[in-house]
Amino acid sequence: MNALIPTAWAATAAPAAGPSPLPSFLLMGAILVGMYFLLIRPQQKRLKEHQSLVSKLAAGDEVVTSGGLLGRITEVGDNFVSLEVADGVRVKVQKSQVSALMPKGTLKSA
Repeated sequence: MNALIPTAWAATAAPAAGPSPLPSFLLMGAILVGMYFLLIRPQQKRLKEHQSLVSKLAAGDEVVTSGGLLGRITEVGDNFVSLEVADGVRVKVQKSQVSALMPKGTLKSA
């Protein structure tokens, strides 16, 4: 019977403590911070630059749309701009589809 008592005490003893979860939380935090600086922040910066470009559009500007159309702006509305892509050929596109402002004279060389 004496042999069972040490076994019983051993069974009720507290289990050994596992590794600390702190390094796992720090690693997760570092990954989130890295994703913010590598993915979210640059995208917000590009969006802000594009909104600035779209708000400054004016008649006479030469632009390229996201679909690849190169043209001169003839009319600017609230949501749409009219592009002259060839002599007498005008196309209406959404302002948000304008992807780049080209230097003056680009249309003549194209």
